[in-house]
Amino acid sequence: MQSTTGRTDAYASATEWLTSDEAARYLKIERRTLLQWVRQGKVRAYILSGTQRHVWRFKTSDLDAMLSVPAVLSIDGRIK
Repeated sequence: MQSTTGRTDAYASATEWLTSDEAARYLKIERRTLLQWVRQGKVRAYILSGTQRHVWRFKTSDLDAMLSVPAVLSIDGRIK
């Protein structure tokens, strides 16, 4: 992945910051689903300070880590 500085190494992709729209596209989900997952603690997000509303930013490395966690089925067959 190429960063804004033109670097294409692992460091650049591990530190790339995304908006909620970009993160939702990255995960191939709807933005409202992503924000629901943030509120549920399923996705790590960072709030920008100094704003009156919550403005979220996401690291691609956090999104990749979330995707690599195996799902666990409960006794009733639902994913936890």
